[in-house]
Amino acid sequence: MPRLRPFRAGDEAALAEICLRTADDGADATGVLPDDDLWAALFVLPYVARHPDLALVVETDDGRVAGYIVGTPDTDAFEEWFARDWWPQVAPHRRPRGEAEGRYADLLDYAAARGTSAHAYARDHPAHLHIDLLPEVQGRGWGRRLVAEFVQALRDRGVSGVHLVASAGNTGALAFYPRLGFVALPSGPGERAFGMSLD
Repeated sequence: MPRLRPFRAGDEAALAEICLRTADDGADATGVLPDDDLWAALFVLPYVARHPDLALVVETDDGRVAGYIVGTPDTDAFEEWFARDWWPQVAPHRRPRGEAEGRYADLLDYAAARGTSAHAYARDHPAHLHIDLLPEVQGRGWGRRLVAEFVQALRDRGVSGVHLVASAGNTGALAFYPRLGFVALPSGPGERAFGMSLD
């Protein structure tokens, strides 16, 4: 039976693969961008670099990592760090913005804009998370357990709330979060935001 365990150094490649295989509205995003590695560089690897102590994984019986949750207790501080320390190291390895188009260009713009202003949801929900599970461990309670462990870790730190943002096309995620107690927040085009008070 799979089990939850803390993230450990060496898990990064597995987490990047899971991120890629679930990045297209919950489906495999391999080949969607000209650079498959961009997904992980934005949505999972900076979190385990900055907050490895908050990251948890689902490990299968044969020792593979098949799911994870990552996040930060302080979104504004994280975004400032992303802009100052993380993205300058990562950006030179990406295709230049002027050569990019479509979804790839949008993600580069998103990365470049991070940390430039206070985050929309951070005042009331200062923490945020990303969670991804491969199909083999979906629908078996592992997502619920990952979120519960992550939320408890935030409560132990005195964090007052947590939010997340999902693609409007990820119907599975949109159904999942309200069942865990997240409530819908005002959202931008193409996305759906959810928050949970931890007070």
